[in-house]
Amino acid sequence: MPGPLYHVGATGMCPHGASMTTISSNTRVMVSGQPVATFTDTSTIAGCPFQVPVGAGTKPQPCVTVQWLTAATRVMVNGQPALLQTSSGLCKSAEQIPQGPPTISVNQSRVIAQ
Repeated sequence: MPGPLYHVGATGMCPHGASMTTISSNTRVMVSGQPVATFTDTSTIAGCPFQVPVGAGTKPQPCVTVQWLTAATRVMVNGQPALLQTSSGLCKSAEQIPQGPPTISVNQSRVIAQ
């Protein structure tokens, strides 16, 4: 599905509202002055408040990483598929428990890829 290229400075968050940061190994392809994110880049989440009920209390189960599931099919950056604003992913806890999809809310809109 076509969509705007996702870049390092874009605003994303986990399903619980914590901010997502992407660290890219790409230093050559830029949009809006920021590196384009690729399928193999690392996306981390900080400050997720999610907790699960355990007995009479709760246990913190915050989102900490994003596993990207889809990327661009026709656009490559340094040999890796580029991530799009419409790319699907799965936020995971430190124990690798799926928590839900991330949301990219603020992103550049000039460069569209498929």
